Amino acid sequence: MNILVTGAKGMVGTALCNNLKNIRDNKNRTRPGLHIGEIYEYDLDSTPEELDAYCREADFVFNLAGVNRPENPEDFMKGNFGFASDLLEHLKKYNNKAAIMLSSSIQATLAGRFGNSEYGRSKQAGEELFFDYAKETGAKVAVYRFPNLMGHSRPKYNSAVSTFCWAVANDEPFTVNDPSTELELLYIDDLVEGMFDLLEGKEQHCEFDGVEAVAKEDGRYCYVPVTHKVTLGEIVDLLQEFKEQPRTLLMPKMPEGSFAKKLYSLYLTYLPKEKFKYTMKMNVDNRGSFTELVHTADCGQVSINISKPGITKGQHWHNSKWELFIVVHGHGLIQERNINTGETVEFEVSGEKIEAVHMVPGWTHNIINLSDTKDLVTVMTCNEVFDPKRPDTFFEPV
Repeated sequence: MNILVTGAKGMVGTALCNNLKNIRDNKNRTRPGLHIGEIYEYDLDSTPEELDAYCREADFVFNLAGVNRPENPEDFMKGNFGFASDLLEHLKKYNNKAAIMLSSSIQATLAGRFGNSEYGRSKQAGEELFFDYAKETGAKVAVYRFPNLMGHSRPKYNSAVSTFCWAVANDEPFTVNDPSTELELLYIDDLVEGMFDLLEGKEQHCEFDGVEAVAKEDGRYCYVPVTHKVTLGEIVDLLQEFKEQPRTLLMPKMPEGSFAKKLYSLYLTYLPKEKFKYTMKMNVDNRGSFTELVHTADCGQVSINISKPGITKGQHWHNSKWELFIVVHGHGLIQERNINTGETVEFEVSGEKIEAVHMVPGWTHNIINLSDTKDLVTVMTCNEVFDPKRPDTFFEPV
């Protein structure tokens, strides 16, 4: 399948082309039914001759090209409706009935109803052009009215989320006029997956009740159902938590599929290069070092412990706290003793064979570096973040 992507250098076009190439090159194997041949990337720096050739060869067209902030309002119609007309004329020239997707906007729903939006009217005109094209040629047309899109794009342009991410990451000032303002956001990765569904003929259809997409099997429009409704205040609060993470070590809760998880990934793309790295606080003494790496809101913490040759660390027990010791370098011995029964157990551990060992509540424990020359490096996870006011840690030699 040869695919033409117009607007290929925009936020959506870039992400879509990158991921189409992953499928074409067999790097992404989650869509075994898709077989991608040529990917034609058309944008403002392309030539009319290239567009003509692409329209002759394409088996599927993603029309993502459009104008959203022209200098003159009348350019909305020229950039959104005018280019769409040219594209369809080129396809008709070669009697190419390739399936075609149109990237429209929820603003098309609002055109003529809640405002006098040139942008919305141009998008609505483009939609009707495509629907008429489908009737005339019999080609499959999929029109998507996207809500606010969320992906890496130019800050201070047309995405509040991108602006906030950039400002927080770069210590720049920003303004939130009304923190209670709610946005419906579609994340770029979810959009791309929706486009793959379309290529496989698994797109979802809808009609619109105002600005709400309502699933309908024979609906006129298509939509990506995975969106998030969040307020500006919630977005900014999360971003401030992300910014503080190198200092607090605390990762906010980010369940699979959550808005927080997607926002954190987007936030990281705006970090200046000098913030790619940050210093950890190492607690160092003559025995080695102990460094807390990550704190979590509900799963405790992860730390790294380095023991010098011949050193014994630990010699304590916990009531409810539990730990996992995972030696990743060196050669050591872990000993544990039940403080009530006196029962003992020990495990020889090595970075040559990585294993996890439970430090069980009620069992005092230690870890000994058996080497005379090499450090012992242990990853330690714990079910709670250490609280010096309630340490639940009591000295007791094994």
